[in-house]
Amino acid sequence: MAVQVMAWRLLQRLSNELWAQDALEMLYLDDSALKWAKAGIEEEKEPTLDSNGAELQMGDNVVLVKDLVVKGAGFTAKRGTVVRGIALTDNPKHIEGKVNGTRIVLLTEFLKKS
Repeated sequence: MAVQVMAWRLLQRLSNELWAQDALEMLYLDDSALKWAKAGIEEEKEPTLDSNGAELQMGDNVVLVKDLVVKGAGFTAKRGTVVRGIALTDNPKHIEGKVNGTRIVLLTEFLKKS
């Protein structure tokens, strides 16, 4: 039963992937095992929102609403720059994306969903 619980927890973390969703649907846990699997897992994470309050998802495209100086990279990300295929982080106020070929962390307060 411990292996089933661990598999369920891992698949839950990867549930944004289609293959993991399929595997979760096929995985059977009885009530006591499901209760054990859910124990200690945070129920719902705070959503990642842009400057206008729109919810951001993995892979979305966003636009910068302000010029941002990128420390350590030596350039300024200009207002209106499109960041394609963003990645969400553990912090709902940050996202990761590529600007000028450099992968950087951006604050969501300076972005809007495109």
